[in-house]
Amino acid sequence: MSALIDPSPPARERRSPLGRDFGRLWTAAAFSNLADGLGRTAVPLIATTLTRDPVLIAVLGAAAFLPWLVFGIPAGVIVDRFDRRRVMALANALRGTAAVALAVLTVIGALDIAWLLVGTLVFGLGETLFDNATNAVIPGVVRRDQLDRANGRIQAAQITIDSFLSQPVAGVLFAVSLALPLWAGAAGYLVPIALALALPVVAARASRASTATGSSPGSMARVPAREAAQYLWRHRFLRALVVFTSVMGCAFAFAQAPTLLYFLDVQRVPPVAIGFVTAGVGLGALAGSLTASRAVARWGRGLVMWTANIVAAICMVGVGLAPSLPVAILAYAGMAFAVATWNVPWGALRQQIIPAELFGRTLGIIRTLTWGLFPVATILGGVVATVDLRLPFLAAGVVCAAATLACTRLLLSATRQGPAESVQNSSSSI
Repeated sequence: MSALIDPSPPARERRSPLGRDFGRLWTAAAFSNLADGLGRTAVPLIATTLTRDPVLIAVLGAAAFLPWLVFGIPAGVIVDRFDRRRVMALANALRGTAAVALAVLTVIGALDIAWLLVGTLVFGLGETLFDNATNAVIPGVVRRDQLDRANGRIQAAQITIDSFLSQPVAGVLFAVSLALPLWAGAAGYLVPIALALALPVVAARASRASTATGSSPGSMARVPAREAAQYLWRHRFLRALVVFTSVMGCAFAFAQAPTLLYFLDVQRVPPVAIGFVTAGVGLGALAGSLTASRAVARWGRGLVMWTANIVAAICMVGVGLAPSLPVAILAYAGMAFAVATWNVPWGALRQQIIPAELFGRTLGIIRTLTWGLFPVATILGGVVATVDLRLPFLAAGVVCAAATLACTRLLLSATRQGPAESVQNSSSSI
């Protein structure tokens, strides 16, 4: 147990580089996040030029998660069955094509909410493939004791690019021309295609690793998704944590449905400055990503995950009660810090618990059960926002606090389920 409360990570862990292969993966994810961020900011901003109806805006936000409900499990099967590098490349080619199509429609004046909805669905479809493949590749390019740090670096890049580069730039480009951030986003998807294909063969399929134990290279690819579902159902801890994550995720989706209108109409932020507001929020998320692995090493996964959710609930209520823009940004940044802190150990925990040959399908099922419910929660949040744009934050904060307190024992037991700390402290013998 003393390893769990050691105040400083071992020297070997601090010095050990994540490697060139991880560098390629990180860069591919970074460029993909740049393109995602440009589109993610541009689409709702364009939508606000077509309608100010909170429900329609919420429907557009829900569409981003709908592919996880419909395609999450098939995406996991594809990730486990085919070359993961090519899956990543295909996903970005698909999203790049969608961005070009929306840009052309904008230029010729034919864009409407329906086309934005279709484009958002295509972006989400590509995300199910790229995100599943990226998560599945990480354990193949870093050591087990480096998973928390690797996940933190990937998430930190996403937050840094989304909040401090793509979103502010998209806001400025949007002020110049509606289509400009879409053109830039389409170009941004090109680099990850080349980088994904440059990843080593070990990143292609989980079945490669199984050859050392005598399995044939293609045997794992033929395992149906049913086996992953059975594995998840029989794993009591993982099953319970997925249910908890679904509740929390729906609460966040419910709260965030009116976020753009909240800042535009309640806090009176000009559209051209919305990216700079989210940059302030991103500071909190970046801090959470960069400090999460050290917090896990010092206090253990369970306590870090429990505390992150309590802090998120408090900050969510703070956003709803914020009397001014600086307070709203500070509270939202605190919520982003907590969510980012949770995401790092949760991602590493999945990668440690789930067998590599089942990872893509199991993650697809998990994302279907969690993110797949987000569209419903987002639309409900938009409906509630028609009464008051602050109300979804207040309601969701109460739900998050109650769920976390009810699942205290479950969350604290996470330290025993994925002993990353003890693995790190024994890394000097590897």
